[in-house]
Amino acid sequence: MDQTTTLLNAVIAGIQEKKGKNIATVNLSRLSGAICEYMVICEGNSPTQVSALSDSVWDFARKNAGEKPLSIEGNQTALWIGMDYGTVLVHIFMPEQREFYNLDNLWADVPVTRIPNPD
Repeated sequence: MDQTTTLLNAVIAGIQEKKGKNIATVNLSRLSGAICEYMVICEGNSPTQVSALSDSVWDFARKNAGEKPLSIEGNQTALWIGMDYGTVLVHIFMPEQREFYNLDNLWADVPVTRIPNPD
């Protein structure tokens, strides 16, 4: 398994650990000039959960993939936290912000994988 796949799996596991919902991965690896290979999008039910999801992603990526984010934005309000790992961008939204920005549907011609919510 390559490093990007290891990181991607660690990010998803970190989100699932804190019960993040509506996880989607957007595969941008075949787009020339894309800013990353994968985008992971999910949501939390409250700013507190959005922050907890970010912390969990940070922990899982460090422990399972040996990666730390290049930058993190949005921690102040926790309505949308963006984490840049270079090859993987993580977006953790409150539902209203996710709907507004609609990142899941920006690209018509790339694979989007939806990961089922845990029961």
